[in-house]
Amino acid sequence: MKERCIVIPAVKKNAVIPDQLVKKLAGVTLVERAIHTARAVLPGEDVVALTDSQEIALICERAGIRHCRNRELRFTSLDIVAEMRDLLADLASRYRHCIVLRASCPLLTWVDVEDAWKKYRDSGADSLVTVKSVRQRVWSMRGESLEMLLDDQRDEKMLLVESRALIILRLSLLGGGGTGRTIPYFLNDRAIEIQGYQDWWICEHLLQRRHVVFVVAGWPAIGMGHVFRALMLAHEITDHRISFVCTRQSELAVESIARKDYKIVRQGEEALAETVLGLRPDLVVNDILNTDTEYMERLAAAGVRCVNFEDEGPGADRARLVVNALYEDKLSTERLRCGPDYFCLRDEFLNAERNIWRDAVKTVLITFGGTDQHDCSRRVLDIVEPVCRAYGIAVRLVAGPGYAHREEMEAHLERLGNSRITFAWATNVMSRMMEGADLAICSAGRTVYELAHMRIPAIVLAHHRREASHTFARPRNGFAFAGVMDSVGDARIRNMFLAMLKPDRRRRFWERQNALDFTANKARVVALMQDVLREGTDAQAKARP
Repeated sequence: MKERCIVIPAVKKNAVIPDQLVKKLAGVTLVERAIHTARAVLPGEDVVALTDSQEIALICERAGIRHCRNRELRFTSLDIVAEMRDLLADLASRYRHCIVLRASCPLLTWVDVEDAWKKYRDSGADSLVTVKSVRQRVWSMRGESLEMLLDDQRDEKMLLVESRALIILRLSLLGGGGTGRTIPYFLNDRAIEIQGYQDWWICEHLLQRRHVVFVVAGWPAIGMGHVFRALMLAHEITDHRISFVCTRQSELAVESIARKDYKIVRQGEEALAETVLGLRPDLVVNDILNTDTEYMERLAAAGVRCVNFEDEGPGADRARLVVNALYEDKLSTERLRCGPDYFCLRDEFLNAERNIWRDAVKTVLITFGGTDQHDCSRRVLDIVEPVCRAYGIAVRLVAGPGYAHREEMEAHLERLGNSRITFAWATNVMSRMMEGADLAICSAGRTVYELAHMRIPAIVLAHHRREASHTFARPRNGFAFAGVMDSVGDARIRNMFLAMLKPDRRRRFWERQNALDFTANKARVVALMQDVLREGTDAQAKARP
């Protein structure tokens, strides 16, 4: 006697949509999808479909599974076991257990079937039923009024509803008259049963979802800009499943992404490619600066398409698309997109109030990114604070979530005793911090684009040489570039600040920024990413037998 078999009920008369079982859902009919799932668990000789349809019988024959056809067959109750009792009784002479797999739950996978089987066998139960949990307040009708169905129900109740996707039962129970012990198997998000066109539409869209994995890096030495951009782009992709992989040293990135409730995997001792491929991605978005050849070749060998940001490493040639918004020294091609046309502006800036021109500087913004590892903020503050105090200029000091000098800065501000200095740490509304600012002092990262959008001329001090190569932060776009922080003296910073307080030069910078427009860029970049993902999906569809 064999251990188990699978039965697929496929009765066309019970369909809620005309020809539901043989209509293609995301390119595959419901009955074929159920057969593929069953064949991934058992050989065809142990799979049998119960049907009333000659067409479905032919599909079964061609798919290499058995079928039992009765043209008069129709189920009249929800008790699927009772409806199939004759077939199950026949199978009981050859199998110990039966798995009833419903074609009307297309989100069910062979992994679910095997996992349910393992739970069933480990528990020693006599049957297993797939259920989903729902929180509901349950009412009943008495006349024309509602009343609580459960007398003690004051709040929502957790109810278990049968999903009718999968049933496993011990066949020896059929002749004993008892039901034995039944255990639940929770499907929840995969428990959608097609009972109408709305369910069909939902299932089709869910089956067409692909897995997009963002690979990011973020720690004090490189800042958090890669993480912020990846989160912004992930927020725009609603039709597909999103996961994040953080590189081994990116503890700050893990903390930041965890607040957004995305799935996160942090690289362990294994190679980064192993971590990424373990998630079985359809598209990988690399925002980790330069990639190496070995990493990118492993992804390519697995058939994974990649979109890379700010990648000038040897692995960039293996990416399907490279977006280098911060670098303007190359011409854009189909595969390489460079320059400010591809800078993605966060949504909070779209509705922000862009600054009007004011002759006198009333407010200065100082910000050096998400980490500011070397505390450039404090150095710059100490240089310009006496000038601001003398001219009655307010100072907004803004530090990111990775700023490790917060306590020292707060103590320093208390010693300065300047009531016109405000300090914001880990703000989620950077656009608010920029509104009303007349001048800024900042690093050479993505902040300069946001300042340009807000029409705030700035003095720019790069954290390091790579950042200094971001050539957007130059006078043609409204910025006075001072150089790399370590190589610029205090006197030069002070003199540049004094020069920028004068209206003539600052007015020219403001007017250049007023001509810039980044508002359509994010949609452009997301569309390019979606095109790459669609290429991969089309290639998979052509390869499907």
